[in-house]
Amino acid sequence: MGNPIKANATVVAAYRSLFVNRLAYTLQSPRPHTESGRHYYFRPKRKGTGADLSLTTQMIRSHLEGAVTIGLYAINPTTQRSKWVAIDADYDGAMEDLLKLQHCLSQDGVEAALEMSRRGGHLWIFMSAPALARDCRIYVHDLAARLGVPVKRGALAEGIEIFPKHNELGPQEFGNAIRGPLGIHRGANRRYWFYGADYDLEKQIAFLQRLRKLTTDELLKFITGKSMPPEFDRKPVVSVPLVNRSAHEFRILEHVGKVRKMGRNFVTRCPSCAEAGHDHGADNLAISIQDPRKYICWAGCTKEMIRLAVGCPIPARS
Repeated sequence: MGNPIKANATVVAAYRSLFVNRLAYTLQSPRPHTESGRHYYFRPKRKGTGADLSLTTQMIRSHLEGAVTIGLYAINPTTQRSKWVAIDADYDGAMEDLLKLQHCLSQDGVEAALEMSRRGGHLWIFMSAPALARDCRIYVHDLAARLGVPVKRGALAEGIEIFPKHNELGPQEFGNAIRGPLGIHRGANRRYWFYGADYDLEKQIAFLQRLRKLTTDELLKFITGKSMPPEFDRKPVVSVPLVNRSAHEFRILEHVGKVRKMGRNFVTRCPSCAEAGHDHGADNLAISIQDPRKYICWAGCTKEMIRLAVGCPIPARS
């Protein structure tokens, strides 16, 4: 990992100004999940009350110094606006698509920043002032359509993901978080930098600050007469998949309360967390929409703990 990196107050303040649009955030687990090996993200809670913790200056500093890794939400639900758009691409040929998008953006006078990632990269567009999430999404979807860049949706397994992923959010909704830049990805155990500046926190932040930001007037001009593609313009309806009632297998969806859709998963209250008086936000348990037999507690409860909490312990092997 090299020498420890220190983030001074100026760098932390600039990072906050660039990337933080609301105080809700997620943390990447420092330890991989025992079954999947992945480092999942969870919303940190206050001990005792279970209330969501708010992002602090110290937490941003810890992220930049590599002690933790935070995830950031794009939309502020009180305004339905975002400070940035992030385009995530992690498939074969992803970098080529990101470079095409970056070039096309430059033709509009938009200076987008390209960040490295494990399999591809993230392309960031910064606003001079927070813009409506819907307008941001219309702009990027139109660019992608003109360039023939695929956008991930449903059965389309590969394509870019656009953050914000929603046109708007309800008061208690969060949308989808993306890994905060310039921190350490716990799974890869490395820091990913932006192209265009030396691998140094102060120089990276200075580079991002120098980029020309997209103004609201420019954005409105770019999207005049355009709209969201119909397939991306509907708020997902949460529906529980049908299950084979004749099969003698455990079905987690029969043992949890109300679920809501978040990305590729349903989220709901974890029965094990609830038993311990936690998960007041009712979102620790993620259940795969495609295959509801797959589920995981982002707070770390094992399947054995969850099964025991719902009164269906996993049978002991003889």
